Amino acid sequence: MSDKNRDGKRTARERLAAERDKQKAAERRRRKLIVVSSVVCVLGLAAVIGVVAANSGKDDGSSDKAGPVVPPFGANGKDTLAIPVGKESAKSTLTVWEDFRCPACKAFESAYRPTIQELTDAGKLKVEYHLATLIDGNMGGTGSRNAANAAACAQDAGLFRAYHDVLYENQPVETDDAYAKSAKLMELAGKVDGLVTSMFRICVEEGTHNGWVEKSNQAFQNGHFGGTPTVLFNGKNIYADQSMTPAKLKQMIEEADKG
Repeated sequence: MSDKNRDGKRTARERLAAERDKQKAAERRRRKLIVVSSVVCVLGLAAVIGVVAANSGKDDGSSDKAGPVVPPFGANGKDTLAIPVGKESAKSTLTVWEDFRCPACKAFESAYRPTIQELTDAGKLKVEYHLATLIDGNMGGTGSRNAANAAACAQDAGLFRAYHDVLYENQPVETDDAYAKSAKLMELAGKVDGLVTSMFRICVEEGTHNGWVEKSNQAFQNGHFGGTPTVLFNGKNIYADQSMTPAKLKQMIEEADKG
């Protein structure tokens, strides 16, 4: 018997069963499509949320991308993560880990800066500054990183120390992420003679040294330091010493210089 004849002899019940099978198959395909579409929507929503979150702290032009690790001019030390201030021939080295949003760092700078600068200018001390972004991690935002990048840009221009001091003198309250804004960083750069140039602006707004800053912060984390500031005198942590004063530090440096 031919296929055609067999088809012709199908009963109404068989045709109905076949139709039901087709409907069930179509329903399964429809449900699968709904599930796939739902997943795509969720992923799309997640992507949108991610973009919003990534841009929520974005300011008037500074980059949120870490980018390549580009050390500032003259950086030295392990992995080129230190910004040096003072003469290389100085017998004493002060290693300072700081965060430009850190109030305790500002307190240290305010108390010790005159002594440190006096001794570096006299050739008795060299300082190695390491920049961390601890407050960004604790409070959120990008002000620590963006300020550190701007300070590295100032190092490229040979004006790190002056800009470093201006950042601390004008430090916002810890909860105010003002340094996330490149406009604010440029405004403060205007307080340093010769710093505001097109090259400096590009460096600040594009986050040229962001990758280097993040590598520096990772080194800080790997060092398991208690917090910022961390101050080492010839490798020994002295800021944790409650008896330490600028006068005592000066005496230690001068004694080392005589020796």
